[in-house]
Amino acid sequence: MKLTIYQVDAFTNKLFHGNPAAVIPLEAWIDDILMQNLALENNLAETVFFVPSTNPKADFDIRWFTPQVEINLCGHATLASAYVLFEILGNKKEEIIFSSKSGLLKVSKDIDSADGFKGSLNFPSWEPTPFTDYPSQLSEILGNAKIISVYKYRDLLVELENEDAVKNFIPDFTLMKKYIDKMIITAKGKDADFVSRFFAPGAGVDEDPVTGSAHSQLIPYWSKKLNKKKMFARQLSSRGGEIWCEHLNEERVSIGGQCVFYMKGEINI
Repeated sequence: MKLTIYQVDAFTNKLFHGNPAAVIPLEAWIDDILMQNLALENNLAETVFFVPSTNPKADFDIRWFTPQVEINLCGHATLASAYVLFEILGNKKEEIIFSSKSGLLKVSKDIDSADGFKGSLNFPSWEPTPFTDYPSQLSEILGNAKIISVYKYRDLLVELENEDAVKNFIPDFTLMKKYIDKMIITAKGKDADFVSRFFAPGAGVDEDPVTGSAHSQLIPYWSKKLNKKKMFARQLSSRGGEIWCEHLNEERVSIGGQCVFYMKGEINI
């Protein structure tokens, strides 16, 4: 069996920045173990697979795998999948609807973007709530940085004092892996409304370069805190990424970003 694989850098307009995703279109689902092995072989934060959907409300069914586990939502790989469909496979629709474990996900193409491909993800809004049952070692894990607040929905969300605290944080992954599954650190930005970094040692991704799903939590959090619906965000990993955010309503957020094509290849299995 031969499969086509694409690699796309998402949430950036510069090659070797943003978050790389491996995109593998399928005509029908292949074995789960095989998909997990392919994700392990790719060794990227996510490998995404999609097939034509039998759901009358969707165009494609979509699934995402880290090198270790299948996850329930991934922003950058969904954006990369839409890029492949719009820009390479010639999908003519203005909007693509994916059916996923997190419900229906809509991706629209910004036809007015003069700076390469830009798409907007319509994702669930996961408003986090104050959380006190976090590990007592959290301060040590964060290098004794000043913690402003701790919230949680899917992931632990920790607001730090300022952008520099987020940017300069040097994680001790050995310590983090003992106590933390997934964690967002965030702060008010200097030239962005807010900044963040994301760590998922429990899913086999020590630090994710740019994390769309984390913004399902970050957007409602910062929208309420800043009293703004539309915001611009940066993720401060070494690769870096830019995210255009909008809190649409209590149930949905919009996560916008650009993509850059890196490669196309063939898998022989």
